[in-house]
Amino acid sequence: MKLLKTACSILLLLVAINATEAQTTKPADTLVQYLDKLVASKDSADKTVLRARLADLSEAKTEKEVLTAANYYYRIGDTKKSDAIYSNIATRFPLGTRARNEASKDFYLLKTAAEAEAAYKAWIKKFPPTMYENIKVDDRLAYDYVRAVIAGKFAAEKNVAKANEYANMLEVDFWKGNAYSGVTGAFYKNGDLANAEIYAKKAMDNSFSYVDGKKGNENWAKFSASAYAGLTSTYANILFERKKYAEALKYSEIAYKKSTSLSPNLNYRYAQILMGLNRNQEAYDKLEEVVKAGKATPEIVADFKKLYVKLKGNESGFDAYAASIRKAYLENLSKQLTKDIVKEPAAPFSLTDLNGKQVSLADYKGKIVILDFWATWCGPCKASFPAMQMAVNKYKDDENVKFLFIHTWEKVADPVKDAADYIKGKKYSFEVLMDLKDAQTKVNKVVSSYKVNGIPAKFVIDAAGNVRFKLTGFDGSNEAAVDELSMMIDMAKAK
Repeated sequence: MKLLKTACSILLLLVAINATEAQTTKPADTLVQYLDKLVASKDSADKTVLRARLADLSEAKTEKEVLTAANYYYRIGDTKKSDAIYSNIATRFPLGTRARNEASKDFYLLKTAAEAEAAYKAWIKKFPPTMYENIKVDDRLAYDYVRAVIAGKFAAEKNVAKANEYANMLEVDFWKGNAYSGVTGAFYKNGDLANAEIYAKKAMDNSFSYVDGKKGNENWAKFSASAYAGLTSTYANILFERKKYAEALKYSEIAYKKSTSLSPNLNYRYAQILMGLNRNQEAYDKLEEVVKAGKATPEIVADFKKLYVKLKGNESGFDAYAASIRKAYLENLSKQLTKDIVKEPAAPFSLTDLNGKQVSLADYKGKIVILDFWATWCGPCKASFPAMQMAVNKYKDDENVKFLFIHTWEKVADPVKDAADYIKGKKYSFEVLMDLKDAQTKVNKVVSSYKVNGIPAKFVIDAAGNVRFKLTGFDGSNEAAVDELSMMIDMAKAK
């Protein structure tokens, strides 16, 4: 069952918060209006006034005003001042929202549910919700994030009563679907399909309540509604595994119709259900969509061939048909990549590998370089690695092609050991470089220099040092990923 999204953002939570804050700014918010006007102005005098106003705000007595200063410094490109304010704000306001959020950021790292619950109780005693405003739609999101983490930990330990207790504490409605999905995954992983089904339905139903603008069209509402197809697919998967085939078919069909792009996993499960009901032509059609898109796994190809034989009576002509599909797919891929190719100078960098050796992009001048930004906590990053190993193996004898796997956005105290343990444990033959946070700015400089918003993120750099292709995410098909990357490499060599 696929519970991961195609790409990990820095923090989807922060995206939702920022989008919400942008949408909930009131017309009467004269300070914001005033600052926006100064930012938009071309008059140098207004720029001077803006600087003076931000300087005053940065020394204000309320956290809200100081955060406003930090946000606007960031908007005008003064990241040094913005970062300086952010780095010190928890000290200036030890009971403020920044300090509160910082104090809860590592709860998910605690090993047991009991440890997480004890930490939560101490945290909420120090930072009680009643001490903070509850005006905007996301004002309780920091609390819900922690509650969802604890609910998931109890679910993982098969403590249903405590998982339910913390799940029932959730307050922010638009985010409940996301939280319930996490609890679903925890129950599913420990084999409790009955409770996984309950929470999968809760997640799906919550998201559905936002579909088609039923609860508004603000960004936070769109955020919740956008998950509906995926959550419905997850629910259908669990119904299928519980042998509730009629219900599974109903929700697979809904997920299929609501999906805005081809999902190999969704199509495959839909086809499996149809096959179980002996609706073989419909199942064949669903698999054919995946095969034609070049996204079929070996399992999908095997079932596609079985259905072909069932429908045709024998396998005569299958190989020729499969070859024609692949030819058409590669032709379409070539046309698409021709449209996607760019030519932008690649940002230079120098990083250390897992052994402490310094490695620079300049070291590979004259070669095709593939950068893969990843992190050990990123599910889609790790899901893409078997495909990346296939690609590395394919080009291992080509001295003009180099793969660099750049670990970034770390969340643990010892990221070098964390990355090394993972790569060694999986036996990947990757050259891993560490893009660690700058001690002063707390920024991962290399990933920032490539303007990455989500990982996995890959860049294909040509021999002249220009970025020619950029891609984000992973859809689950190893063969398609290798096809795409190989064609990008060939095109980068040719141009």
